[in-house]
Amino acid sequence: MQRWFSLAIFIFVVVGGGLLIGATNIPGTWYLGLEKPMLTPPGWLFAPVWTVLYILIAIAGWRTWLRGGLSPAFSVWALQMGLNFAWSPAVFSAHELGLGLGIIAAMLATILVFTRMRWAQDRVAALCFVPYALWVTFATYLNAGLLLLN
Repeated sequence: MQRWFSLAIFIFVVVGGGLLIGATNIPGTWYLGLEKPMLTPPGWLFAPVWTVLYILIAIAGWRTWLRGGLSPAFSVWALQMGLNFAWSPAVFSAHELGLGLGIIAAMLATILVFTRMRWAQDRVAALCFVPYALWVTFATYLNAGLLLLN
């Protein structure tokens, strides 16, 4: 029972943190006025995609915590989470596309490092990060495109 409670805590913190960051850093009229790169998805798509990704991120973090506590892998997980939560304020509140690109590039690197670290020890945790890595790769393209076009 305690194990499932800890999963609920991870999901609450990660999904709740993502919702809070999203609710307090709205793209707004500044973002709407930017020229968008080709393949930019409609705005309504981001919330459901990020909700699913945040659940997968929480599961990976929870599994990593259960297997090693404050291990190097968990530290990388926590770092990518901090970078994840820093991106929206940098871009949507501070309007710093260059800083956002630096943050998202570092986030992608930590996602890939975490996936590699967990691959042999916990394939499920690593696989939870595969869709996340793919989405953040796409988001990096979008951020770079915004920077170049604006």
